[in-house]
Amino acid sequence: MTVPLDIPDTITAREVATQPDVWQRALTAGPDAYAALPAPGTPVLVVGCGTSYYVGDAYARLRESAGLGRTRAVIASELDRIGEDETVLVISRSGTTTDVLRVIERVAGRNPVVGVVGTPGSPIADACGAVVLLDYADEVSVVQTRFASTVLTVLRHSLGLTPGGVADQARAALARPLPEPGHTQFVFLGTNWTVGVAQEAALKCRESAGVWTEAYALWEYQHGPISVAGPHTLVWSLSPVPPVVADAVRGTGATLVEPESDAMAELVAVHRLALRLAAAAERDPDTPPHLSRSVQLV
Repeated sequence: MTVPLDIPDTITAREVATQPDVWQRALTAGPDAYAALPAPGTPVLVVGCGTSYYVGDAYARLRESAGLGRTRAVIASELDRIGEDETVLVISRSGTTTDVLRVIERVAGRNPVVGVVGTPGSPIADACGAVVLLDYADEVSVVQTRFASTVLTVLRHSLGLTPGGVADQARAALARPLPEPGHTQFVFLGTNWTVGVAQEAALKCRESAGVWTEAYALWEYQHGPISVAGPHTLVWSLSPVPPVVADAVRGTGATLVEPESDAMAELVAVHRLALRLAAAAERDPDTPPHLSRSVQLV
């Protein structure tokens, strides 16, 4: 594991650099490792907060689009209804997030609950009826990178939708040139399942570096948000960009980055961008202001 040369050696940078190897471990695990995940045809409600919600949204869109069962993702604190037939899939790195625990308590005895967690013996792990434990992907830093991307790798793999060579694409993303510095607004675009990845990309830059970031569905960008774009804007798409959208973005003077790889590998490159921006702002990406590893409410 080698930290990319264009970013300082921090805990987060080391965790970012290990992603290809950790993904490979996830992809080569036997079928028993993920047997607890919902079977095809099962209605699924995915619940998470922040990064975990964005990963859950990507999984829900993938599963639904593949015709593998009715699937929706909801922010834990915004959950308004729970279908009687839904299996609840919760995602939590720490296993201690209060909002997620409250959802589990709410469905106790009514709905099956499966947890994807990073910390064994945690309250969420203990409260779930079944657990997919990804402790080998857990992290020390406050900002999630490796755990979240590994969860998405596992969930895609469980659907048979992980492209071959994605770990190698992530290795390439650790070395490829990043956009030239000088931007002050960062916009991430996606379509279908990559909308969640775009939201996660924006969150990483926001958390790590405290910069102005936004995320949109690709075809929505021209419906208003593009009005503030200009030479100060970097627009990075996680999905291929149709020429009509690309021309509109470039017409503002913004810099457009089109994807060179699978959206998960693009996210690895965005992780590097976030760390580079954090260094430029003299901000510690391991412990950003006002954030903690887990939000626990009294």
